Amino acid sequence: MKFLDQVKIYIKAGNGGDGSPSFRREKFIEYGGPDGGDGGKGGSVILKAEQNLNTLIDFRYQQHHKAKKGENGAGQNRTGKSGADLILKVPLGTQVFEEDNKTLIYDFTNISEEFIAAAGGKGGLGNTRFKSSTNRAPRKFTKGTQGEEFTIWLQLKTIADIGIIGLPNAGKSSLLASVTNANPKIANYQFTTINPNLGVASYDDKEITIADIPGLVEGAHKGTGLGIQFLKHIERCKSLLHLIDITSEDLKKNYQQVKNELKKYSNKLIKKKELIVLNKIDLIDEKEVNHIINDFKKNTKSEVIAVSTFNKSSVSKIKSKLLNYVF
Repeated sequence: MKFLDQVKIYIKAGNGGDGSPSFRREKFIEYGGPDGGDGGKGGSVILKAEQNLNTLIDFRYQQHHKAKKGENGAGQNRTGKSGADLILKVPLGTQVFEEDNKTLIYDFTNISEEFIAAAGGKGGLGNTRFKSSTNRAPRKFTKGTQGEEFTIWLQLKTIADIGIIGLPNAGKSSLLASVTNANPKIANYQFTTINPNLGVASYDDKEITIADIPGLVEGAHKGTGLGIQFLKHIERCKSLLHLIDITSEDLKKNYQQVKNELKKYSNKLIKKKELIVLNKIDLIDEKEVNHIINDFKKNTKSEVIAVSTFNKSSVSKIKSKLLNYVF
């Protein structure tokens, strides 16, 4: 399924039904009087967070959404049927913005959370409502009010415990595949990951949700590469797993490049807990691995570990470490 994390939609709540101006017309009843019922309430447009959704792609193909209108009132004091609410399911982590795409209206952070995006119109009053001691035969009734209508933006920010960051081709997709149940695309070229991938890792009867974020190249915060449109998905992660290819020529430069992009996008990202993982240790000598780790630790306060995604003990090592960064 194609990933989509931003979409513009039009929503219209149902109008309320009109009240009825009916009078009783029954044989042998001389003074029938008013018997007009009220109009039904219009249906509302309700957004509801669903855990099993991870994209807004459904809204790409249907961008206009209208709830049912209320039915008009009728004689014999019959109230019109209310219009059915329209429930639109959105992924957990969806944010609702006004038409300017800047003003935040609502933020979904809990499963099954609901938000009335457009309220249905109220039903009109039938003429029975206006009967009084001085007005025994009122012809007055009111029409139903209009349902609300808006153009809104939906933006999805992935909710995950751990966000995997790093340069393209660092092995993020391979790591995600080895520690979770996800099946991301893996190949030996840059930008294999062009959409965030989610997976769930289980360890010691605990589950950790992990997100693989597309590689961050220099200038990502300005729109270079694929980074800027996915940097927002890191904001909700509790901690970050910074993956670096240990065979790279300059590990310190690669590390700092990604950190700089995070900082330029938001200072909040720099403050998150971070686990640095040096990947692909199966490609170099063990002594050299130890030398690289010791040298790299001099330049960071974050915890540093070295692994190979093809080694089962390495995978277990990562999972156990990640528990400390979530629970």
